[in-house]
Amino acid sequence: MTLATHGDQKYQNSEKLAEAADWPALSIEHRRFEAGRQATPVPICTEIVMLLSGGGMVCRAGNGEVQKSVARPGMSYLVPVGTQESHLELSDRMECLHLYLPPALLDHSALADFDVDPAKVQIAYADGLADQVLFHLCSPLRDLLHRPRQPTDALFVEGIQVALAAHLLGHYSIDRWRPPEKSPSLDPRRLQRVLDYIEASLKADIRLEELAAQACLSPFHFSRLFREATGLSPHRYVIDRRVQAARHELARANLSLVEIAFEFGFGSQANFTRVFRKATSLTPGQYRELCCGRVDISPVYRDAEFSRDCT
Repeated sequence: MTLATHGDQKYQNSEKLAEAADWPALSIEHRRFEAGRQATPVPICTEIVMLLSGGGMVCRAGNGEVQKSVARPGMSYLVPVGTQESHLELSDRMECLHLYLPPALLDHSALADFDVDPAKVQIAYADGLADQVLFHLCSPLRDLLHRPRQPTDALFVEGIQVALAAHLLGHYSIDRWRPPEKSPSLDPRRLQRVLDYIEASLKADIRLEELAAQACLSPFHFSRLFREATGLSPHRYVIDRRVQAARHELARANLSLVEIAFEFGFGSQANFTRVFRKATSLTPGQYRELCCGRVDISPVYRDAEFSRDCT
């Protein structure tokens, strides 16, 4: 029995690039959006939305809350089952990965095993999450959509679903999660100008002074405000974007490792391997083999583990 979802009803103004909907506890979609408003039906399951590429302002309202955030690749949004959304609008083009989980993330017997009160497992309506654990759990599922299906995929998906449920219950239940306090940050237009500059310059040597100039700030103030706005230092953000772009190219298997290293600004294959392995616990070659289905799935679980070195 497959999981019933609401994606086609909600995202009528998007293009669905790929989907996997034949598992009982997790459905996945890859969608491309143009700027504009989306429909807001009441969701029939819990949804995680992760931005893959593009970015801009995301304005949404639900359960009496109005939320505005500057979306960037890797950022996530939560839409709990039953959310009464009244508005959802995107300022620019974006590509997103949508994960749909059952209304009850885990059954009552599983919750009892971990001493979790079922009355406190409602997930928060949370926006603009720069959560590296969530990112590393979700991102391998995009590659799963764009390669031939493997016999072990069901086992892999089941493991990811349980890990996602545990992470959401541990950090984003309504009795645990609180929106971060607002603090002075980069003007959204300045931040978007910086993010656009990074996307256009991944193959080049991106210097802090150049990024600060895009925001019309000194390097010192820019670094502080950029971290407040994105949750990452400028250097860490650039590395994450290069690794993410390299992962996408590795899955396509069109370029050699040397070509990818120079295409995305790593400088050399040796540096590419070092940075990529630190971020994912896999070498670029191992990741490519995994995407092509030529190795056992177990290494990808290491990719879904969060390392403090990646923050």
